[in-house]
Amino acid sequence: MADITKPAEDKNTQVIEVTVGDKEFVFNVTRSDYNKYINSVVPNSKVAPSHNFLVNTVQPEDKAELVGVLKTSPGAEVQIAGAVLEEYIPDLAITAKKRKR
Repeated sequence: MADITKPAEDKNTQVIEVTVGDKEFVFNVTRSDYNKYINSVVPNSKVAPSHNFLVNTVQPEDKAELVGVLKTSPGAEVQIAGAVLEEYIPDLAITAKKRKR
């Protein structure tokens, strides 16, 4: 019988803490946020989708300071988004095998 007193862990929604310099930012990432980000990244557009992903997922009380970091640090969007995504995405240990012809 399942233990109904413990809610199931929702791996589609995660709270991720990232330290940039001496400031800690907290991001609330959902599967919808992740999918929207992935679908918006194209070869010629990575900075704007990364910026939007971070601003949309950061805790409201951290938003102003995050925007300040993004404005003054070239490439910060992509670096911080990479750190958040690395923590969000599970390591599935996937192995593809070549087919024999």
